[in-house]
Amino acid sequence: MGLFNKLKKGLFKTRKSLVEDTEKLAKGRKVDDELLDEFEELLIMADVGPQAADTITEALRERVKEEKIKNERDLIAAFKEEAGKLLKEGHPLMSAGEDPYVVLTVGVNGVGKTTTIGKLARRFTDHGFSVTLAAADTFRAAAIEQLEIWADRAGAQIVKHRSGSDPAAVAFDAVASAKSRGSDVVIIDTAGRLHTKSNLMEELKKIKRVISKEKASAPHEILLVVDATSGQNAINQAKIFNEAVGITGIALTKLDGTAKGGIVLAINKELNIPVKLIGVGEAVEDLQDFDPSEFLDALFG
Repeated sequence: MGLFNKLKKGLFKTRKSLVEDTEKLAKGRKVDDELLDEFEELLIMADVGPQAADTITEALRERVKEEKIKNERDLIAAFKEEAGKLLKEGHPLMSAGEDPYVVLTVGVNGVGKTTTIGKLARRFTDHGFSVTLAAADTFRAAAIEQLEIWADRAGAQIVKHRSGSDPAAVAFDAVASAKSRGSDVVIIDTAGRLHTKSNLMEELKKIKRVISKEKASAPHEILLVVDATSGQNAINQAKIFNEAVGITGIALTKLDGTAKGGIVLAINKELNIPVKLIGVGEAVEDLQDFDPSEFLDALFG
């Protein structure tokens, strides 16, 4: 199965809740304010979020007046165009221009952070880059073990300290080790205790400071991993992490497991942070670069 077909399959539940339900809602009905009010409710139920839902619906109201949209087919086509206007083009993660290219990965426990790091490492090594992983989630021995397994699968180096040691020291040593070995990419795993605990945010700030002491331009990417099935909670997580360390991109996991993939639109509208990676399955190749036009074609196709 090609990557586009995997994306389409992964978005099946979201397509049903957003596109097919819109078709059912509008079928045989006049496209008027009453219908658009119901459509807006449908968007919110699919986790598009109130801001994005309002933006899309208001744009459609104008288009109904100007273009005389009369049926569900025209409504869906206009919906796709307006959704596309909200999606931001995020530059994919790459290592060109920096040596090493440092990715600091953050996110709460349970979102698939370590798995995402492992898949990303494998993708880099498959493209001929050498990768160093940093096991800076030192509070969970299981996280270090899991990262070791992924390092082995990806053919990557791993820098780890014993459980309970200083996470910032692990991150510093990983960047220093990568520099001395000539490694192309460093990906740093971090703890993910509840994002409401301020000490986690202080720890992440420290890691960021320490990395920049070893390499002034680093980290080059601060990637927040969020679970698409968590809905609006993903927005709240992103806001808190962004305030603490400044998120440059989002990896959205488990899109294949939710009917509420509209969260992609909510993230783009409310946060102004690009979605860079999406997870649409368990396999390594199911972690894909987010391409707005492909996403829309798979969702509406």
